[in-house]
Amino acid sequence: MQPKLPIQCPSCENSLSVTQLSCGNCATSVSGNYSLPLLLQITEEEQNFILQFFLTSGSLKEMAVQMGNSYPTVRNKLDDIIQKIKNLQNK
Repeated sequence: MQPKLPIQCPSCENSLSVTQLSCGNCATSVSGNYSLPLLLQITEEEQNFILQFFLTSGSLKEMAVQMGNSYPTVRNKLDDIIQKIKNLQNK
């Protein structure tokens, strides 16, 4: 099992940032203070929902069938993710 990338501080629950990247081939390191990409700032469950949305060509009806949920439930989940992403963009 691959370890999950933490996105929140385990102590204060504030957002984490990337401070170092390194090349596994030549061991070059780059340091700085970089924000996590927007899609990494949402939960793994939300990322999987977006991936499923993409793989079903944006068909919420098909997603509802695959997930065993009603269309309104899937639509509400998408609306919640959209609002969360909008809030993250406005930070």
